[in-house]
Amino acid sequence: MHSSIPLNFSFPAGTHVCEVEVDPDTGVVEIIKYSAVDDFGRLINPMIVEGQVHGGIVHGVGQALLEGCQYDSDGQLVTASYMDYAMPRADNVPSFDVDYAPTNPPDNPLGVKGCGEAEQLELRRVFNPITNALGIKHIDMPATPENVWRAAQAAS
Repeated sequence: MHSSIPLNFSFPAGTHVCEVEVDPDTGVVEIIKYSAVDDFGRLINPMIVEGQVHGGIVHGVGQALLEGCQYDSDGQLVTASYMDYAMPRADNVPSFDVDYAPTNPPDNPLGVKGCGEAEQLELRRVFNPITNALGIKHIDMPATPENVWRAAQAAS
């Protein structure tokens, strides 16, 4: 089987930085500052791009800090509805700074790159400062106060 990447493919790039405060006595994690700079090439519709970036960041924060499937002792999923599943809400999502540093991909005549919720992978930008603050290498997802507290206790 022969596979190759077409010559006119272009890929987005970017970097994200997340500053957190962790209370090892309670396990509470607070995002102090979240900044992102992305290169999606030429932004044809900046409002759509901004919505994708904001949605991706919130999704990543939710995965890192809140979201997880819970089962009862019989194996029944107990977080199957929006009422029971922990998701980010407007009151617990940090504000974030977003900027763009577009470069023109030489092999793409439109000068565009993908941006569809590219930030979802950035949940590690939330996780890495938590493990760094606790001086540990691993913590189970999501980083709920209970999981963070248990990791802090195990590390001390």
